[in-house]
Amino acid sequence: MIVQIYEATEPQEARSLAQAGVDHVGVLVGWGTYPREVPPKRARAIFEALPLGTHSAALSLSPDLQEILSLVERIRPDIIHIGTLPEHLPPESMTVLRKHLPSTKIMRSIPVQGERSLETAKRFAETADFLLLDSYAEGDTQIGATGAVHDWSVSRRIVEAVNVPVILAGGLGPGNVGRAIAQVRPQGVDSKTKTDRYGSHRKDLEQVREFVKAARSSSF
Repeated sequence: MIVQIYEATEPQEARSLAQAGVDHVGVLVGWGTYPREVPPKRARAIFEALPLGTHSAALSLSPDLQEILSLVERIRPDIIHIGTLPEHLPPESMTVLRKHLPSTKIMRSIPVQGERSLETAKRFAETADFLLLDSYAEGDTQIGATGAVHDWSVSRRIVEAVNVPVILAGGLGPGNVGRAIAQVRPQGVDSKTKTDRYGSHRKDLEQVREFVKAARSSSF
């Protein structure tokens, strides 16, 4: 079971997440267009602090393909995670990323919104290395970071329909990740808001450790 945690904000925090058993350590990257974006130079320092075997995931909310390519060139993450809406960067854009970034894995966020989500996931599964199924607040230009749980029955159908690893996100924490795994059967789980310190965007390492423990002890 892959465990992915967002958002690391400094090198020591990233190292602590890895020591807690996190497989994918995520950083929100950019030049300040969106709140909490970490600039490329700092993001690279965070990723360089990770031990061998822990994978770096750079989340971009940008709809600009050239900006994403520039970010990856500067940061060199293991995974580039695309978090803008599907219509802003369609599957054809993922094909361009793959062509220019052959050594970087592509993760694509999919907003879970009922039946149309299944068709969206199928289309992106042809061009992405991972799909991340997340909750979506209507009107947002980004997917996720809502702290809300979506319809897991739809996520389960997506898992069964695609041939790439699926990571489940959306309001997951130590208290519900086991139920989520049992119902959805994903290859990985992701947590952001439910493993933050109360009232901040820094990580609560005890909650992270509990999340890792609960995820790894779950089976299907």
